[in-house]
Amino acid sequence: MFQGVDGDNAPSRSHFDWHDVRFIGAVAGRYALSDRRVGDDGKVSVYACRLCSISTRLAVVVGPVTGREGDSVTAHFDEFGILRGRISRKLPSGFVMDLQLNDVERNKLGGKIIWQKKRVHEQVPDKREHKRILPRDPRTLLTLGDGSQIPCFVINISQSGVAVSADIWPGLGTPMAVGKLVGRVVRYLDVGFALQFIALQAFDQLEMLMAPPVE
Repeated sequence: MFQGVDGDNAPSRSHFDWHDVRFIGAVAGRYALSDRRVGDDGKVSVYACRLCSISTRLAVVVGPVTGREGDSVTAHFDEFGILRGRISRKLPSGFVMDLQLNDVERNKLGGKIIWQKKRVHEQVPDKREHKRILPRDPRTLLTLGDGSQIPCFVINISQSGVAVSADIWPGLGTPMAVGKLVGRVVRYLDVGFALQFIALQAFDQLEMLMAPPVE
C-alpha cells in the first residue's frame, strides 16, 4: 500500500537531537485508518490528504475522513516517508496525529524536516500557469444525484475536471457535484476518483465554485 522513502538526500543527524524542529507548509500525501475497514474482505481504505505541519512529535493532517481519537493512522509523504501514530485530537477538517517513533527514527525525521525547510526556502517561485492547482482549502462537499451530501477532499482541480478523495466508490459515469461544479466520474485513482465537468470552468473561479454550497 505504501512505499517507504529512505530519504537519501536528507542529512544524517542521528547523533543530534532534532526534537524541536518543525515544518509548516502544504505537503500532499495519503493515509489509512487501520481501524476503519470496508467491504466484505475488510480492506483498509486509503485516502488522499495534505500535511499542514509536522514536528518530530506531532503531525497535523487534513483529509476527507477524520477518524476517532485513539485510531491508528499510517500516512505516507514523499518528503518524510511513512509515518505511524494515533489520532490525539480531531479537527474540523482533519486531525492531529501523535507520531510513534523511537529516538533513532525521531532524529532521522528531524533531519528530513530540516532538509525540507531548506529546500522550500530556496525554491524558485512557481509561474502560476499550471493546468492543475492545489486549492488552499481542499475540504468541500459532494452532492449526489439523490441530494445526499458527503464530505470530500479535493486532490487537485483544473478548468475541465477535479480529482477527489471521499468515503465512497461511485461507478463510472455517475453524475455528482463538487461544491457547485457538476460533472461525471470518468476514472479511478488509487486514493479516489476523477470527475470531468460538463462545461469548461473559468480558472479564476475554480476555488470559489468548489467551496461547499451555502444553505
